Amino acid sequence: MDSFFQRVFALVRQIPEGRVATYGQVARMIGEPRKARYVGFAVHQSPGVAGGVPCHRVVFKDGSLAPGFAFGGPEAQRTLLENEGVTFLPDGRVDMKACCWEA
Repeated sequence: MDSFFQRVFALVRQIPEGRVATYGQVARMIGEPRKARYVGFAVHQSPGVAGGVPCHRVVFKDGSLAPGFAFGGPEAQRTLLENEGVTFLPDGRVDMKACCWEA
């Protein structure tokens, strides 16, 4: 695996339970501010929670969850986040004011 993916995984492992980070935030924190989309590619290729990478804690900047197959689908991602204490707005997005990781 290339070093970009490894840097993404290392940072995502630091996101505490009950908090989320955005794809763009992760990109900026690893020194690649224009590569939010690549962060998405990385987390979707990660070994997941079982592999020690809590990639379900990475969301879009508006608090939306990953669509489609990622993490078992948005419902599975939401369940994982709710089990950690992440709160959601009535429209289904993560409450970013309450749950965004302030690294």
